[in-house]
Amino acid sequence: MKSTQDVPSAFSSALRLRSSLRALLGICALSTATARAQEEPATEQELDALVVVASADASAAGLSEAYAGGQVARGGRVGLFGSLDYMATPFQLTSYTEELIQNQQAQSVGDVLLNDPAVRVARGFGNFQQLYMVRGLPIYSDDMTYNGLYGLLPRQYLAAELVERVEVFRGANAFLNGAAPGGSSLGGTVNVLPKRAATDPLTELTTGIQSGGQLSGAFDMSRRFQDDAFGVRINGAMRDGDTAVDGESVGLGLIALGLDWRQDRVRLSADLGYQNLQRDATQPSVTFGGGLPVLGAPDASRSLAQPWTYSDEEDFFGVLRGEFDLSDQWTAWAAVGGREGDEDNSFANPTVVALNGATSSYRFDNVREDSVVTGEVGLRGDFMTGPVRHRPTFSATAYELESRNAYAFSSFAGFAGSLYTPSPVAAPPANFFIGGSLDSPLMTERTRTSSVAAADMISLMDDRLILIGGLRYQSIETSSFDYNTGAQTANYSESEVTPMGGILYQITPCFATYVNYIEGLTKGDVAPANVTGRPVVNAGQVLAPYVTEQIEAGVKFDFENFGGAIGIFQSEKPLAGVNSAGIYEVLRQQRYRGLEISAFGEPIEGVRFLGGVSFLDTEKNGLDQIGAPTAQVNVGGEWDLPFLPGVTLDGRMLYTTEQYADTANVQRVPSWTRFDLGLRYVTALPSGQELTLRARVENVTDNDYWASAGGYPGAGYLTVGAPRTLMFSASCAF
Repeated sequence: MKSTQDVPSAFSSALRLRSSLRALLGICALSTATARAQEEPATEQELDALVVVASADASAAGLSEAYAGGQVARGGRVGLFGSLDYMATPFQLTSYTEELIQNQQAQSVGDVLLNDPAVRVARGFGNFQQLYMVRGLPIYSDDMTYNGLYGLLPRQYLAAELVERVEVFRGANAFLNGAAPGGSSLGGTVNVLPKRAATDPLTELTTGIQSGGQLSGAFDMSRRFQDDAFGVRINGAMRDGDTAVDGESVGLGLIALGLDWRQDRVRLSADLGYQNLQRDATQPSVTFGGGLPVLGAPDASRSLAQPWTYSDEEDFFGVLRGEFDLSDQWTAWAAVGGREGDEDNSFANPTVVALNGATSSYRFDNVREDSVVTGEVGLRGDFMTGPVRHRPTFSATAYELESRNAYAFSSFAGFAGSLYTPSPVAAPPANFFIGGSLDSPLMTERTRTSSVAAADMISLMDDRLILIGGLRYQSIETSSFDYNTGAQTANYSESEVTPMGGILYQITPCFATYVNYIEGLTKGDVAPANVTGRPVVNAGQVLAPYVTEQIEAGVKFDFENFGGAIGIFQSEKPLAGVNSAGIYEVLRQQRYRGLEISAFGEPIEGVRFLGGVSFLDTEKNGLDQIGAPTAQVNVGGEWDLPFLPGVTLDGRMLYTTEQYADTANVQRVPSWTRFDLGLRYVTALPSGQELTLRARVENVTDNDYWASAGGYPGAGYLTVGAPRTLMFSASCAF
């Protein structure tokens, strides 16, 4: 098993490269002749004729164009329908652009999603996995999609440097994307798009530093060849050093290659990626013992983690995709991808056991090795029958995960600590409760899903009225195996048909109204042997898949430079438990109701806005669900200072109302507010390159707060919000 210092020498050396701003400027200046020598001057007419629209999914339409202000795109992926304009789909989605990611110096997908008023970032149960709460329901990071395919991205954390766009689809989506294999995504889904080469050559170098002394460096290069038919984009990044949390350090290395090739009727793309993330003494999640109220958050600038805790993750992933125009009316597509992931961790998450903040912790070591293969094929049409436009779609998907795991616990009696005055202890031996071999784990889980879907998008009245409907047949099979012997211990195999329907009517060129019905789908529980010490009559029985039913209606608006949406929704999610006869079954439906308002754009030249508000009601019998705040507010903006050409000021406010960390609603988590400020300066160097300097302060007031509660069903753990963090970076493009 790795120690906290066991890093491959080549990777370690690379992480420790130090790039100063002076060196960056020198590289920019020295590279001018080389970069320009390969490019002949072109007239504006020539550029217009040679424009290539970057396409992450090998589609003819390419990426949705950026909306006014450049922070979000006009549309995004709507499952099997592909990329659609937000004004042409009866669903809620937002696509955050690379420009926003760079300007906010986002380090992860979670940082990007903080811009969404319906999303808050939490943690996986017991580990450091990022988890996204959408409409009060979790999306596990391993249930994110990569161009619509599940399971391909690193399971716990995805660095933002790998990303062209981060798309948030709000609401149930089992028909559009298929059931998430990890069992989440009932409240929405997150889709990530890889980077592609556009028409203009790109060579960009970035260096940065943040609070704690962590240094970073990144490069991004792209070119097109063969009369722009073939594109290559390669980018990479490195980070190394301490963070703004005292005692915590992070090392990261990544590289990604994106290729695409296109002819008149054929478009192909390939993506390969590698990410190695190593975290030492990362701030752990915190649980409060039963009956205890939630105490004030500890000093966020000091890690509660034991110095011997760590998490190492290494992932290789890739995908091939092709799209073929069979005729002017029909297009076929196919994609296949895979991931190999390795994780090695040692945790010690504290539980608060007294009102003075005393804690108890125990050590938990685990290793995990994942092998994922996934793919899809599809056929999409676009033709007229009289005045009616049809866009039928047929698709089939398949997914398989084989996971090898082992674990080891120290004594559950634990060791003492404090929430407010943490101190290091010697690592206790992890030999009390062991499952499998940490050096050679056996396969403990196999998950297979498959589905077939058919749908039609019907347009009338010159596309002002859009009707969509479809069905997906989904099967889910999960097998569990003994950690020590490899013998199969349980098998789950069920199937379900999920329908979908929606209507959108464009009232005027600026306003559209919509309504939809759609379902979410996850595998049902296996009845446990007992619940709170009470024997279960049907122990081992597999419940039918859980279906979440959602209905939503709203209005969208688009004034060319300012757009957004207002929507209301209601969904019902099955909750299982033991009835009076001792049978484990679905007892009731948990209702989620909400109102969402979002807005974006550049209403005044040089002034950009991005934000909104989300209201959520999960009350049942006077009690709210864990981790479901009643309101979340985001207000963000940018201002190009007219009296300082090239200088832009940006700011953001995040507000979250109180929420609960237990089902009895005894453990109330206070509301919190966070302010972020940024400044950037863009100028042209005498040698012709563009230089961008960025400075940013997050959590300006250095507020200590609990950023999230729960995330894993039934668990009420809390995560500490990040302390005041200063970030500086410089980018040079030529």
